[in-house]
Amino acid sequence: MTRLDSRKRQPNATGGRSVRRVVKLTVEQDLALQVMAKEIDVSVPRLLVESTLAQSRGETAAERRELITVLFMVQRSVAAVGNNLNQIARAANATGEVDAALGALIEHISGSMKNLDEAISSLSFKDVS
Repeated sequence: MTRLDSRKRQPNATGGRSVRRVVKLTVEQDLALQVMAKEIDVSVPRLLVESTLAQSRGETAAERRELITVLFMVQRSVAAVGNNLNQIARAANATGEVDAALGALIEHISGSMKNLDEAISSLSFKDVS
């Protein structure tokens, strides 16, 4: 699964991280955490921190994955709109006439932007550093 940010580690925190927690695990628990972390391409410490804090905010891993999927769909949609807009602009520059598809494209852009706004507003921007 592709993540929105490419770091496995947590973002740097201003002033560093002065608190350290030691967690004792069985070999099986450690292996399970390593597998889970590898599946979402993060470090085990980042997995522990983010999953715990996400649960305290009422956000499940499934909801987070769904949101990421929606954001990627919107990203593809906006890229397609940009491609269509370039084609319409190229034709308008060549002929001096605006294509009738421009209205439909503007409606599509509006819908995509509404979806993007909804997805972004559903994100919790609380700092987990």
